[in-house]
Amino acid sequence: MRIFEAFIFYPVERFDINGKQLLKVNRKWYIVDLGLRNHILPKKQYDLGFSLENIVYFELLRRGYKVNVGKNGNSEVDFVAQKQGSLKYYQVTADMTNEDTFNREIRPLRAINDNYEKVVLTLDRLTVGDYEGIKVVNLLDWLTEKSE
Repeated sequence: MRIFEAFIFYPVERFDINGKQLLKVNRKWYIVDLGLRNHILPKKQYDLGFSLENIVYFELLRRGYKVNVGKNGNSEVDFVAQKQGSLKYYQVTADMTNEDTFNREIRPLRAINDNYEKVVLTLDRLTVGDYEGIKVVNLLDWLTEKSE
């Protein structure tokens, strides 16, 4: 039996944002239980950003979205969430108070030429707001809000 058949890892296909179609290469994998990941990997290799992405991926599934990783030219959008014919784009980061990080997270969303909702989820509360139509939302607030 392959490991993903046991629902330990979930494959996430890449979605071409411009062409609105699934890509056949470079899927990402998310683990159903971060405790397993933390047990396997040495503590010095802990990546808070990946753990937050992992949490957001499963929350989007719980909220009823079909979830893909977005590809827009050379940029990646952490998640393209689809439900009832509508899309939402999500970036996930631990902290956006550094200007370089802020720009890195906002840039891929600005490059998308459609009118679907664009959201950055972050643990910091200092950058929360609306930036030219891109919402920056505190991740903990987002997790505890009423499901959509």
